Amino acid sequence: MQTILKSTDVRKEWGRFIDDVTRNKPAIVKRNRDLFAVFSLEQLDLILSEYKLTAQVEQEEDGSYSGVFNEMDLMTNASDIESLKKELAEILIEYSEEYMNEFKLHYNSLNRRKHFPYVYRVSLISDDIEKVKKLFSFTYGSEKKAS
Repeated sequence: MQTILKSTDVRKEWGRFIDDVTRNKPAIVKRNRDLFAVFSLEQLDLILSEYKLTAQVEQEEDGSYSGVFNEMDLMTNASDIESLKKELAEILIEYSEEYMNEFKLHYNSLNRRKHFPYVYRVSLISDDIEKVKKLFSFTYGSEKKAS
């Protein structure tokens, strides 16, 4: 394990600590019995980059499209594929905000704990719906198509 920094030392050298984390490498800090990791957003983005979602898409009898994420039970319906993509991105943003606002509840729920990396990744880019749309692909029936 890398060197663990003491929180008192970090506090004394706060500016240098932030510079080191953002320009050089992540850090692990210990405060009493608590350990925590500190990353730059670029480092965190890399860590989370493999967390991509897949939406199962079905065309309904009325011609509309329904999509549900395989990794979490979020679904919606829209009149066409582009609208479906937008709606799915919007519910991802909404869910990530709810999850983070009620973090302790959601993270400690066994059926939602595994959502955390996806939720956090969405929350980092939630101000750009086009970036959120790029976090997922579609699977149509038994045939997989990336989007």
